[in-house]
Amino acid sequence: MFETSFKNIDNILHTDSGSATELDYVEQTSWILFLKYLDDLDEIKKTEAQLAGKKYEYILDIQYRWDKWACPKTAEGKIDHHKALTGDDLNDFVNQKLFPYLKKFKNPDSDANTIEYKIGEIFSELKNKISSGYKLREILNVVDTMHFKKYEEKHELSHLYEAKIAKMGNAGRNGGEYYTPRPLISTIVKVVAPTIGETIYDGACGSAGFLVESYNYLTENQAKLSSTQMTTLQNKTFYGKEIKSLAYVIGIMNMILHGIEAPNIRHTDTLAKNINDIQEKDRYDVVLANPPFGAGIGREIQQNFPIKTGETAFLFLQHFIKSLKAGGRAGIVIKNTFLSNTDNASVSLRKLLLESCNLHTVLDLPSGVFAGAGVKTVVLFFEKGKSTKKVWFYQLNLGRNLGKGSPLSQDDLAEFVKFQKTKAHSDNSWSIEISDVDKSTATLPSKNPNKVLDVALRTPKEILKEMSQLDAEADSILKRISKQIHD
Repeated sequence: MFETSFKNIDNILHTDSGSATELDYVEQTSWILFLKYLDDLDEIKKTEAQLAGKKYEYILDIQYRWDKWACPKTAEGKIDHHKALTGDDLNDFVNQKLFPYLKKFKNPDSDANTIEYKIGEIFSELKNKISSGYKLREILNVVDTMHFKKYEEKHELSHLYEAKIAKMGNAGRNGGEYYTPRPLISTIVKVVAPTIGETIYDGACGSAGFLVESYNYLTENQAKLSSTQMTTLQNKTFYGKEIKSLAYVIGIMNMILHGIEAPNIRHTDTLAKNINDIQEKDRYDVVLANPPFGAGIGREIQQNFPIKTGETAFLFLQHFIKSLKAGGRAGIVIKNTFLSNTDNASVSLRKLLLESCNLHTVLDLPSGVFAGAGVKTVVLFFEKGKSTKKVWFYQLNLGRNLGKGSPLSQDDLAEFVKFQKTKAHSDNSWSIEISDVDKSTATLPSKNPNKVLDVALRTPKEILKEMSQLDAEADSILKRISKQIHD
């Protein structure tokens, strides 16, 4: 239904001077889709209120509702071109009246988990980049044909929006910050296996891929779920934090399109909170995340953590361990150098993880899983509250190079999911006993012991022995030549 609509919007944005990249396309599409969603949500809630014999209070004042400014209709239900703003009039209204009005919903005294507060946060972080009011009019007309009222409509829109996020992620390094391949996310969710009633948290949620996939996993048999269970999933299950404005907006929109009306995502710097201030009420049953990698975190932020380091992902890992309830489970993506780096922070963090959690599984991923990232990664699966005794490793060997034309697929990870259940040993999997690990460094050897090298490496002693033999042979030959010359 909507694939052509998305293509038309992209084509219009491509010809507008204000939007230059795939990131801009997703951002501008998102705020317009969000306002259309609000209009449909109002209509659904109004109908529900009427059926219950109640009066309905609209979310927005009348002049800022979709059918007033964006696409006013005639009696026949067609766009009223006499009333519909366009050109400079439309841009002036959006930039000078609509956005300032919507920003005011971000009231510090309001509940941050309401749809009203989300409106304020989203429009405090965004601006209309569509420079031509005529182009904006064209886009509004296209979006007006898209609806969020039926399950089938939301389902298709969510898939198309995911495709836009993936396209944005493949567009370059910046886009890749917001996108983790969905086959990897769904595999991590399957292994951690959250259940309804548990709280699920991602403190670096980006486009909310982990939260969305968890929702999909828990609603696989939605017809069998009770209204109480669905209410729990809507309001008391998924929690996220995101520092970047664009990622925050995309994450909100992605969750809404997948069926969560008022996502519990906060626009905040997760690392700015001292982890000693995390109390039991702040903890979660499940943590799923792919935190950002990279050095350069300032000392003022590092002071919030017992293990001080400039590596972003290492600070996030401390935050996640602290944010788990006792018995809580996690699946965290991190650089593979975490397993073996010998700097003080890496060693201390490995010891903390192994002593306070049961690191039961490590999935070793090949290069190319993340578009443009240029780093190798592993996924750490652990449970808080027990120390680690044994770690099961699985090395994903695909026999091909990953890239845009050959991305990671669900089938690529099927063997890992199967073997992980029993921690089976194979050519690609093995276990190590923590009692065999060097206690001073807690280094976790990630080399596959089952992989036979083409050429067996010799010990220095063997090499020296052969060199001595060769020297002796050379000496013998020189003596024979010398004897022949003198004879």
